[in-house]
Amino acid sequence: MQYVKPLNLFQNLLKAKALERGRLLGLDVGDKYVGLAVSDLDNKIASPLSVLIRKKTNIDLMASDFQSLISELSVVGFIVGYPFDRQRLARDATQVKLFIDDISKTGRLDGLKYTYWDECFTSKNVELLLKPLNLHPILAKTIIDKFAAVQILQAYLDHVNKIEKLEKA
Repeated sequence: MQYVKPLNLFQNLLKAKALERGRLLGLDVGDKYVGLAVSDLDNKIASPLSVLIRKKTNIDLMASDFQSLISELSVVGFIVGYPFDRQRLARDATQVKLFIDDISKTGRLDGLKYTYWDECFTSKNVELLLKPLNLHPILAKTIIDKFAAVQILQAYLDHVNKIEKLEKA
């Protein structure tokens, strides 16, 4: 896996030939789960996809799941939620970096590009929206993780598409 700056990932995607363009996958990395969202083929709209169970012992299985998603959905890059906190290095930030390191070390996602995008309050926002529904805690948690991934990916897509539009004007 190769880190690229957020805007560069999207610009490279736009430069690719029409047949080589693909989707982006949004990741909300948590202690127990990784929420996933996928963009449409035009990379304008994010949709919830699924949740993967995260354990140190199943990192190879997760890498296989990612390989399948890359193949099935024509995924060309990951947008990874990262808690940018200027005041302190959050424990969650270290956890995200370790996850990316672990998944990279499997060697199964070589060549895939990824970038980080601010995830501050994404899970909390979804949690507040779901609270009145009184869902079972496990169901609520998986929904929260999926839709937090949607918020991360959609925020990224909105930003890069806005910049692209401004540059064309």
